[in-house]
Amino acid sequence: MTITIPTVLTLFRILLLPVMVVVFYADFRGANIAAAAIFVTAAVTDWLDGWIARRYDMSSAFGAFLDPVADKLMVAITLFLLVQENPTPLMAVTSAIIVGREISISALREWMAEIGARATVRVATIGKIKTVMQIVAIVVLLYQHDLDSQIMFFLGETLLVIAAVLTIWSGLQYVRTAWPVLRKQR
Repeated sequence: MTITIPTVLTLFRILLLPVMVVVFYADFRGANIAAAAIFVTAAVTDWLDGWIARRYDMSSAFGAFLDPVADKLMVAITLFLLVQENPTPLMAVTSAIIVGREISISALREWMAEIGARATVRVATIGKIKTVMQIVAIVVLLYQHDLDSQIMFFLGETLLVIAAVLTIWSGLQYVRTAWPVLRKQR
């Protein structure tokens, strides 16, 4: 198996996870900025690995498998950290919606691939908008992590609610698109 540059970037993104967790809990001035910067770096490598794979035809089966895993791990683990720090019902519910949808749609894609209908559940525009909103919300919440800024927390929490709404919307779109195939599989 050849490891491509996009796959190296994806592996790098996975390796950033424990670094971000340690930095999130670190007790130094600017830890919040460092944690947010690590998350932004991961988001940029996510975009970059996809762009390189498409532009230079460097896609691989392993990379296609690993990329969404890395994305889901980064979002889920960061949301767990944020909920642990801010255990409000709103943070918990919005995070549960986001993580639950990610798991459900991943399972749907896997099942659709197994029955030869993976193309039916391709990433839609609303899914891309949802991802951008999640990233922005998480970066704001990571940034405000060690600050006593209620305004920043409220902004991050509001953006996370918007991301959760978009998450539900995109999830329903996937299910609606897959529904004809799902009905035939009884």
